[in-house]
Amino acid sequence: MADDELRVLQSFREPRRTTNPYLVQLRESLEPFARVQTFSWPRALRGRYDVLHVHWPEVVVERRNPLRHWGASALFALAVVQASRRGRVIVRTAHNQAPHDEVDRATRLVSAWCDRRTAAWIRLNERTPTPPGALARTIAHGDYTAWFAPYPRREPVPGRLVHVGLIKPYKGAEELLAAFAALDDPDAGLVVAGRPTTEELRAAVTASAARDPRVHLDLAHIDDAELVGWVTSAELVVLPYRSMHNSGAVLLALSLGRPVLVPRNDVNDDLAAEVGERWVHRYDGPLTAEVLAGALAACRAQPATGQPDLTGRAWPALGAAHAALYAQALGRSPVATAPVGGAA
Repeated sequence: MADDELRVLQSFREPRRTTNPYLVQLRESLEPFARVQTFSWPRALRGRYDVLHVHWPEVVVERRNPLRHWGASALFALAVVQASRRGRVIVRTAHNQAPHDEVDRATRLVSAWCDRRTAAWIRLNERTPTPPGALARTIAHGDYTAWFAPYPRREPVPGRLVHVGLIKPYKGAEELLAAFAALDDPDAGLVVAGRPTTEELRAAVTASAARDPRVHLDLAHIDDAELVGWVTSAELVVLPYRSMHNSGAVLLALSLGRPVLVPRNDVNDDLAAEVGERWVHRYDGPLTAEVLAGALAACRAQPATGQPDLTGRAWPALGAAHAALYAQALGRSPVATAPVGGAA
């Protein structure tokens, strides 16, 4: 390995079949510019690297056993110290404005410790706040077009609404089921596909769906082929998140050429302006049967044909942008390819 080669340690472990494709594609897009390693405690504490790229600190220290959780938090605090000394830097991607799930005191403390020692921030959209005066760059969330290209697509089923992804309380599956139950349309259908994160949520979703024969549940881990099948069978993908700032599920649906229904906010308005209004339907207030009926009517009145404009989310350019920011944080000369997004 050349002495001047950029060495990057990512905060996610070696990918498995359940790993978010965003992370896998990020690693692949960086390989022309850096030697990329995935996370382990020996690498973080004793390994050779220049940049520790942190995504979700709460995930790094998450453990079911409380003692193991506190131990992981202490080890990560030590890793943060190691990663911010001797010419190394921490780069942090602000995926969300705050963790979606409640975090405990140990997680809050180690996350704040990491944030204080972060040299550069990556935001996925211009509206993500970063610390005042910090080095920050907007690098968009990449698309999934190439990732899902090998899998066969289905024709959309008229009237089918689809909700996909890991089912968590903040994603609004229960609200969607309640709104759909009130939708007076015998030709409509709803698919909810994904693994619930708690048994309580599984029971609630199952009980709600049992009352409506138009609902189909697939409450398990959905592999890539199944995911493509469900999404492309939709006339409309519905993602009624209670809090939505950056959503990989939205980009997944758009990458597969299906319009989405999402809550109205500034970020989703920006996305609609970027990819085309027909692709991103928004609603105000709570999700209701009237909202669902209106969105289906809008899809039919002005169909979204072809593919949305995702040219600003191509991975080769995003990998170069990450490498350029790493170099800037380290005080090195930038890579030859210009970065994506503007510096704050």
